[in-house]
Amino acid sequence: MSINVSIGKASKRQTKKFTFPHIYVILFAFVTMMAIASLFVPAGEYERVEGPMGRMMINPEVFSFIEGEQIGIMGFLTAIPNGMVGAAPVVFFTFMIGGTFMVLNRTGIIAYGVDRLTRTFMKQKVMVIPVLVVTFSMITAFIGTPELSLVYVPILIPLMIKLGYNRMLATGVALTSTTGGFLAALTNPGTVGLSQQIAELPIYSGVGFRLMVLATIVLSSVLFLMFYAKKLENHPEQMEYKELVSDEKEKTYEIGSRGKVAGFIVILMFIGMIYGVLNFQWDFIGLAGYFLAMGIIVGLVAGLSGNEISEAFNQGFQHVLMGAMIIGIARGVSIIMEQTQMIDTIIYGLSHAISSLPSSITVLGMLVTQGLFNFFVPSGSGQALITMPIMIPLADLVGTTRQTAILAFQIGDGLSNIIFPTSGYFVATLAAAKVSYGKWVKFIFPLLIAWFTIGCFYLVIAHAINWGPF
Repeated sequence: MSINVSIGKASKRQTKKFTFPHIYVILFAFVTMMAIASLFVPAGEYERVEGPMGRMMINPEVFSFIEGEQIGIMGFLTAIPNGMVGAAPVVFFTFMIGGTFMVLNRTGIIAYGVDRLTRTFMKQKVMVIPVLVVTFSMITAFIGTPELSLVYVPILIPLMIKLGYNRMLATGVALTSTTGGFLAALTNPGTVGLSQQIAELPIYSGVGFRLMVLATIVLSSVLFLMFYAKKLENHPEQMEYKELVSDEKEKTYEIGSRGKVAGFIVILMFIGMIYGVLNFQWDFIGLAGYFLAMGIIVGLVAGLSGNEISEAFNQGFQHVLMGAMIIGIARGVSIIMEQTQMIDTIIYGLSHAISSLPSSITVLGMLVTQGLFNFFVPSGSGQALITMPIMIPLADLVGTTRQTAILAFQIGDGLSNIIFPTSGYFVATLAAAKVSYGKWVKFIFPLLIAWFTIGCFYLVIAHAINWGPF
């Protein structure tokens, strides 16, 4: 009898379902691993010189190993708080987005817009996917702000639910469109523009070839998401988050004249944001202030009182709190690396690994290297300032073009943005959408393989045709 009982208990333990760790646990584990790695990876340093727009970049010809700083107990314990401080611009940008969209929600503008879109696409509801993905991808391809996925998710979730889908599809539309547009950006100032300045190429040259890459990436995203949507339609029993499906699909939403004027102002201010990013290179602090102004102006025009606007902002802050925290915690990984001066050593080792590859596949090695390095430095412009001064002369050495090296950087950086938990805006978007990291990885992995294959295909072509500045 006792033997049977023990076997039964063992069987129960063996069949216990695996639970994916909380994103806080995953990020803390990465911070811990970086702290341990700092004990074995020697500190190194490239000489810094002034680059485009006065920003410091590395001199690839001068590298030396140095006496590094040990992280210590207090350094480890303060890595996450220091990460919060270092990521403050993005954190406050996230808070302002949450607050502004809660104001818009209280005015009824979002419900009205979602209702209109639902009625427009109800007969061919799957067609909303290409419309949204193409639109969002083009916006990001020009201004280079994949963080706009945080803006889109609060609108897409109620829209997709009213159409009979779920929040995973809404999250997929927001993230694949912004990441795809960033991956194959046409005029992104922080990646394409900065890299071409470092490479001494005409700014935004090569746009025709990148447009082909963008079109293929967007097409693959649309097909992937439409296939998933059709799967949900044909097998509704497989749909997750069923508790969110609305029972009020026939309810109509109307807003008064003040609400319609406020909605028009939202559209104008969104266009103004794109103009500001392109022409004035607004950073996250500037964008945070802009969204704050949007929330206040739209709220007042729509007829909300000062107290109502303030309470709406408070609710919005609470809604995105976890996402904002994730951004700061993820920054803790970089803090460890900066304090122990590991970053230059890592890029030094990766560049030597690439240079040992046959010239015909060096460009593919660049893609993989940029993707891996993005784990440590998830900032596109920051990565450009660190890696491009090395990758450009390496491209000259192995006989590929500088334009091709920049494309490898774009693709590698963009691909990993949608999967690495150290990419703050990405995991913040998941948190805002209440989609677990584990389920997201399972969902998006097939598309990542497709994107990687597309990237390799175009890089091989670019190398074969000796793709030049134009």
